[in-house]
Amino acid sequence: MQRLISQLGALALSLLLATGLGGCVSTSLPAASASPWQPVDIHTKSNPLDLAFSDGQHGFLVGSNRLILETNDGGASWQERALDLPAEENFRLISIDFSGDEGWIVGQPGLLLHSTDAGQSWSRLFLDTKLPGEPYLVTALGRSTAELATNVGAVYRTSDAGNSWQAEVEDAAGSVRDLRRGSDGQYISVSSLGNFFATWNPGEPVWTPHQRVSSQRLQSMGFQPNGNLWMLARGAQLRFNADASNPEEWSKPVVPITNGYGYLDMAWDPNGTIWTGGGSGTLLSSADGGKTWTRDPVGAQQPTNFSHIAFLPDGKGFVLGERGSLLRWVG
Repeated sequence: MQRLISQLGALALSLLLATGLGGCVSTSLPAASASPWQPVDIHTKSNPLDLAFSDGQHGFLVGSNRLILETNDGGASWQERALDLPAEENFRLISIDFSGDEGWIVGQPGLLLHSTDAGQSWSRLFLDTKLPGEPYLVTALGRSTAELATNVGAVYRTSDAGNSWQAEVEDAAGSVRDLRRGSDGQYISVSSLGNFFATWNPGEPVWTPHQRVSSQRLQSMGFQPNGNLWMLARGAQLRFNADASNPEEWSKPVVPITNGYGYLDMAWDPNGTIWTGGGSGTLLSSADGGKTWTRDPVGAQQPTNFSHIAFLPDGKGFVLGERGSLLRWVG
């Protein structure tokens, strides 16, 4: 009997400790009193993946199932466009960029499109069948000049409008789940399994691999406005790097909320506020460098997973989500 009482007492103590410790973990956040975001109906259930503008008002949004939409009012409304592509091929348009009237789109499988008239017409450029990996990211760099990166970290550049491409790195990074380009031409990638990341700077012959800083697998990484790095990992962990030249040094993990949903992207708005988004309408912001966070009320109403947050140099901003979800920054 004494043994049974002792066991019951230990169980009660365990439950008490679990309850007490559980109270130290935040499972909710205060909602902001107002939202700087406005939902935009783009009349599709396809997933928007990227967008770019040829000027302040005119731009395109691309995504899954050959999705391409055009705007002439800064993103307040969008109209469906058609591309002259084989009807039997279901392309996933994954990246778009403009430099003035010259635009580029890359998609999977093996798609590269080029425009010289602000997207009024698009020409398909056929890629070498020996290209390592599938097109993943395109960056317009000026007249007839662009950079193309693939989902294995191969980086190519053209200076003749895509007629020929020169390899910028001798060896690919391996299969990646996320790849970003910094403003100075540097790249950062996350391996497909999320167990390490790699960096590459212009002029270096190969990628430099780096081990992740915790047991949590990496989700995505990118560049802060000042050029330093940020990191999102499983378990809803955020980390910040204070010196991009030392990608081994990271802050302690920041976990804004443990609601069971991870984060997929991070960006800084024109006011310096940090935004991060992820599963089930999770859209959070921090105006103090990540110390405290609030939940966006408009984002919380969207039945989607937010996959991409984009703030453009002219102050426009968008949040892209699955199943045709799009939010527009109204400040």
